[in-house]
Amino acid sequence: MKLTIILTFYTAFILNVACAQNTKEYKTWNPASDTVKVLEGQGWPNEIKNYYDRLPARAEQTVRKEVWGLSENTAGIFVKFRTNADEIVVKYAVDGNLQMPHMPATGVSGIDMYTKNSNGKWLWCAGKYSFGDTITYRFTNLVTKDEYGNAFEYNLYLPLYNTVKWMTISVPKDSVFTPLAVRKEKPIVVYGTSIAQGGCATRPGLAWTSILGRKLDRPVINLGFSGNGRLEKEVISLITELNASIYLLDCLPNLTGIAATEVKKRVAESVRQLQSKRPGIPILLTEHDSYTDEEMYPAKKKEYQEVNKALREVFDSLSANGVGNIYYLAKNEINQDIETMVDGTHPNDIGMMRYADAYEKTIRTIMKEPVGNSSTTKPVRQRREPKMYEWEKRHSDVLAYNKAKSPKLVFIGNSITHYWAGEPAGQPARGQESWKKYFEPKNAVNLGYGWDRIENVLWRIYHGELDSISPKQIVVMIGTNNLGFNSDGEIIDGLQFLLKAIQAKQPAAGILLMGILPRRNMEERVEKLNRELAAKHFTKGVTYTDAGYLFLKKDKKIDETLFSDGLHPNEKGYQKLGEFINRNLSKM
Repeated sequence: MKLTIILTFYTAFILNVACAQNTKEYKTWNPASDTVKVLEGQGWPNEIKNYYDRLPARAEQTVRKEVWGLSENTAGIFVKFRTNADEIVVKYAVDGNLQMPHMPATGVSGIDMYTKNSNGKWLWCAGKYSFGDTITYRFTNLVTKDEYGNAFEYNLYLPLYNTVKWMTISVPKDSVFTPLAVRKEKPIVVYGTSIAQGGCATRPGLAWTSILGRKLDRPVINLGFSGNGRLEKEVISLITELNASIYLLDCLPNLTGIAATEVKKRVAESVRQLQSKRPGIPILLTEHDSYTDEEMYPAKKKEYQEVNKALREVFDSLSANGVGNIYYLAKNEINQDIETMVDGTHPNDIGMMRYADAYEKTIRTIMKEPVGNSSTTKPVRQRREPKMYEWEKRHSDVLAYNKAKSPKLVFIGNSITHYWAGEPAGQPARGQESWKKYFEPKNAVNLGYGWDRIENVLWRIYHGELDSISPKQIVVMIGTNNLGFNSDGEIIDGLQFLLKAIQAKQPAAGILLMGILPRRNMEERVEKLNRELAAKHFTKGVTYTDAGYLFLKKDKKIDETLFSDGLHPNEKGYQKLGEFINRNLSKM
């Protein structure tokens, strides 16, 4: 009797808990029903047959059947959104086998969710999943806001080797949920084999193309076709329609067993086809990354060595004949070994990381976008004060303004610059009179962003803010926001690193590097840092100066009458700063 009562009570308790849980209300979003283009990694969003396809509908009539079928897999595609939800539920259905003998369901048919905080740091989210006719991923007990009180930005990567038929994303009804439109930046376009498609990553976010996209913080279009990346002119013709930042041709694993003359022909024709339609865009040719069981199977070793030899010979021939803007990635740089493959051919997660590392290093060299060891030398986005402005929108506004106005004087900085005055406009504008007097006649642009650190400016330089313009002079006033996070040495290293990046983009412009302005309760440290900065030997074209003494009283504390808050100058302070900068520009 006691046991029956206990079981009855326990059953009732479970039912009550379940009912309580089921009373939670959700709101649901279907990406396919949104009017905004939200699928990152899709090259032809306006021409698709099915919502999640990778090739345009017309390609069904031009590419081989196998290529078309694989293009319906969602490899490399992800959805971006912003939410403060503590729970995210994703439901979807796929049209294919859930897993393969050498690749788990989490990679073949699963999804994968990463998030980025306001400082631009990537974080990964673990979800509980169930696979069936409807696949469900449930992410629970999520942190709802970062250290600045902001909602998180999410990347939801879709399956690598399956076709998504439909998908919904649900969050608690009282949560903020904002789908994010596809970035307009030129993508990295990858044409390759099963390795590029993602085999055999255990999760979609661990495909090397996905890792590379996060490392470089750039859009990547994945045109990897398992067993069918063969440098076919029909596919290359489609690729020429994509205005890329760089093309990666990684097809040699599907060209083994083909005569060397044919391999050379396909490579040469692919390069010519791309360059005839897209001159000036770099093309990176990649060797076969080898078979890691090659010592036990010499015939396989010979296969990849022959195609790699053919690729090297055609690359050397093209280069010798004046074909420029082509680059080479050798297998040794990818550096696979017996611990980095699933089956001797397809990378495991370690192998995928090695691919991504090799591509990142090579692409950064090609695009002249190096990174250093400290945080001040690693480019990164931020979103620290969205209540004041949206960082990425301001970046887009700057690019548009530069294109329309062709500024001759560029101010680069943080909120001290952002909220001075000028265009693109920021609010509040604390020094309009001085800006109008000294800089408006010089056709100046304001590239100040509230809360920016040195590394955030580096990201902006690498992502186009000094491209397609020809300024005569550039004023750099950055570093105060690094004081709470970096040593003086790291700040100085970061500034020197940033100056090199600016000069790589604008070698003819004169650069005026400003010392960090004094700020309340940090006067002594700032003065010491500026003295160390002044002692550095800068390259030709860079002039260093320090306006700090204008803002200090005799006791070396800030003159509060020149500041609005102990950090940002008021109109009177900006007047002094404007006159000082203008005088130094006139000397350059």
